[in-house]
Amino acid sequence: MEYLDFGTIFFFVAAVVIFLQLRKVLGRRTGSERPPFNPYTSSRTAEVDDKTKPGDNVVSLPRRGEPKENQFEKVDTLAKPGTPLNDGLRAIQNADPAFDPVKFLEGSKMAYEMIVMSFADGDRKTLKSLLSREVFDGFVSAIADRESRGEKVQSSFVGINKAEITGAEMKGTEAHVTVRVVSELISATLDKDGTLIDGDKEAVAEVKDVWTYSRDTRSKDPNWKLVATEAED
Repeated sequence: MEYLDFGTIFFFVAAVVIFLQLRKVLGRRTGSERPPFNPYTSSRTAEVDDKTKPGDNVVSLPRRGEPKENQFEKVDTLAKPGTPLNDGLRAIQNADPAFDPVKFLEGSKMAYEMIVMSFADGDRKTLKSLLSREVFDGFVSAIADRESRGEKVQSSFVGINKAEITGAEMKGTEAHVTVRVVSELISATLDKDGTLIDGDKEAVAEVKDVWTYSRDTRSKDPNWKLVATEAED
């Protein structure tokens, strides 16, 4: 029998040691191991894992289609459950889960001020981005008529005293929300010679408007547009 030289024995022993160490660290496959972590599917896996042990730091997400707990909490803070307004807001939220009536109301107040001031300034570009085609045409027609007579409007927006959602409904895929706004405004219309012909340059007037905004819930565009205006006496 030939004798193994020292180098051969050394590498043989080293291979055995490495194998045993790897076996100790990696262990044996039993068939019950969890699959490797995949960032693209981990949350989806958590949705259907109903056997998660209490000690595991995993948050089970609601399955698609399951009603979320307190899903209509914000709707219920604005409208009493069981009322037509509450039903309408819930219908909109069902069509567009991203719809937040509280944030919408805040946004509508900012839009109101922008539209009022843009109309006074004759800012057609800003109005076009905030109004539906029909309302835009009406506003532009009034601005053009004013400009043709050489009239100018001097306005100062004081603030909004009250804003509330008074109506909500789905018309097909379009969501419609009506907002009643009570604001304070200083407004005066001057003729081409600078003579006051309407309003007051200093007095604060209370203005009451009922405006309706709309958005197609199928659209990727998150912006709402003003589709109807009504002045409240």
